[in-house]
Amino acid sequence: MAPGFADLEIGLSRQGDGSYTVDLRYSQPDSAADIRLAGAEPAIASFDMDALRSLEIDPPAYGKALSAAFFAAPEVRTVFAQAYASTQALDVAMRVRLVISPGIPELHALRWETLRDPETDQPLLTNERLLFSRYLAAGDWRPVKLRAKGDLCALVVVASPSDLARYRLAPIDAPAELARARAGLGTIPITALAEPSQATLAGIIDGLRTGVDILYLVCHGAVINGTPFLWLENADGTVARVAGTELAQRIRELEQRPRLVMLASCESAGNGQGDILSALGPLLAEAGVPAVIAMQGKVSMETITAFTPTFFRELIRDGQIDRAMSVARGAVRERPDSWMPVLFMRLRAGRIWYIPGFADDKQAFEKWPAIVRSIKRGQATPIIGATLSEDTLGPPSALAIRWAERYNFPLAPHERSELHDVAQYLSVNQSPSFPREELIDEIRRSLSSRFAADLAEGAEQSDVYDLLAVISEIQRERNPYDPYKILAEQPFPVYVTTAYHSLLSEAVRGAGKEPMVEFCRWSPDIEKIPSIYDDEPRYLPSAERPLIFHLFGILSEPDSLVITEDDYLDFLLRVFRTPDLIPLAVREALADTALLFLGYRVDGWDFRVLYRSLMQQEGRSRRSKYANIAGQVSPDEDYFLLPAQARRYFERYFDENDITIFWGSVDDFARELVTQLTAAPAPQAAPERASLRRR
Repeated sequence: MAPGFADLEIGLSRQGDGSYTVDLRYSQPDSAADIRLAGAEPAIASFDMDALRSLEIDPPAYGKALSAAFFAAPEVRTVFAQAYASTQALDVAMRVRLVISPGIPELHALRWETLRDPETDQPLLTNERLLFSRYLAAGDWRPVKLRAKGDLCALVVVASPSDLARYRLAPIDAPAELARARAGLGTIPITALAEPSQATLAGIIDGLRTGVDILYLVCHGAVINGTPFLWLENADGTVARVAGTELAQRIRELEQRPRLVMLASCESAGNGQGDILSALGPLLAEAGVPAVIAMQGKVSMETITAFTPTFFRELIRDGQIDRAMSVARGAVRERPDSWMPVLFMRLRAGRIWYIPGFADDKQAFEKWPAIVRSIKRGQATPIIGATLSEDTLGPPSALAIRWAERYNFPLAPHERSELHDVAQYLSVNQSPSFPREELIDEIRRSLSSRFAADLAEGAEQSDVYDLLAVISEIQRERNPYDPYKILAEQPFPVYVTTAYHSLLSEAVRGAGKEPMVEFCRWSPDIEKIPSIYDDEPRYLPSAERPLIFHLFGILSEPDSLVITEDDYLDFLLRVFRTPDLIPLAVREALADTALLFLGYRVDGWDFRVLYRSLMQQEGRSRRSKYANIAGQVSPDEDYFLLPAQARRYFERYFDENDITIFWGSVDDFARELVTQLTAAPAPQAAPERASLRRR
């Protein structure tokens, strides 16, 4: 099968007379154009709810009746058939998303997973070439970050309280369930809560707080009077009946939510009665979990036993959640409850992991020696973005979202995660200095909270630079691949950073060097602030006394911070008109050394302004002599409309400027860089001239 996926979005909206309009949007791989259902009148579907309820004990008959109702309009049937035929001709799979407009709970309760092919009357959603999910919007705007396949980890929880018989519930064989999960998850590291008294609500949240990608929860569950409940455990091993709303709220409050939750729990997607959106699975999706698998009724253990290992095995193959779902459903297609597992997903690309590396493995293999040689000879310049410090400060998008919620940001939802957009609003709605001062306070609060266990009491009142110094040391001690530590240990004469904090200079001091810290005076308000060159006019950067140049300002001078949209535009204009705002040593390094871009989202505002200002510097043609890398490009495929095409676009764009993209996280690149530096021979000192002459 060829790479890529076609997309078919099925939208259902209330018509007003008991019927519903059907909107079909189809797009092919490598195209952002929608092929939409067209006609003089909207296509209509009507569902006889009473008739469907009467068929619930006969899933094939139910699926046939539901399909007949959905495909009743000839245009719906025709467009679906054409889309599927087009997909087959392209030799790709078709990703089908069901999007039900708000306020139509009765349609969520329908058993869409029983749909049958209108032409062949065969089950439709056991086909590996047709990947089905239900889309549910989340109340959280944070982007979904993918993880490298090798970094995935899972939390497996099996709740088997000692007194289940008291509730007339069958015992759960915890060792067998855990063994099944281990077999299915393969090499993915597992933290297990399967011993008596471990599967408590507090234990689950503590386990998730460590940063888990997959949560697999096995327990009894039910919807009672419209409220979902789970039979978890108390500290003494007895039943703790926990409301699903409480678990969802606790997960909502986590800084990092799991990317996939699989609920092997009865009625976790409702029981067919009442509003399915109040069930645990939809609640978790609304709380920000990007992919949730739940059960639409009292699923049998036999079905779970066959479904689960198949799903995890297929997930490990390519990371595609909806494809793994189709294969797993196919494995239980003969069982009467094969329709019960349901996937709620808002991942556009359907993927939970990626494989880090360069776009072209051959190219990567060829360029590493040149990159390593430039680094070891001090002929490279790292250009460092805010993403490099996410493990310490959290992502800038999280800060933007906190501000947007705290100060009632009124603009478009997608702008809530863009720091420059939210800061621009605050500069107008509050005062120009407000976002700058708030940024310093926010960093202090964030550090005090995230590292509370490591800091003395009252640390939140400390100077932000003192906090950064202590926490930088802690991070370097704990993480052998701390990116700042790795960079500080290299013989770079010049570092350029668009981050505002001092983590880099602290790491350089920790490496036994004397950093000279300077920042760009891009605004007339800061032009008269003394420079290091005022005290030492003849200073030349060296490996022992490197220059750390903060392009977008520094916390100790709030007016220097480039933080709002207006700031970025003003910065770009000033630097373009007055190149001398960038010290000569920095300009020479940018023009005549290998460049390592580290810690940027390639479409981020900060990177775009940096890149444009850097590319227009004199002498840029000399960069073609070197192997340059955009060393850490966030692989958040869900961020882009067409992920594969966006990736190819960026690769072509940077290739024109002799820059190779490494797709992966900061840690991915740091590990690979250390591996390459360690494997490379040490640079040899130039021999004395006399030794080359024959005597």
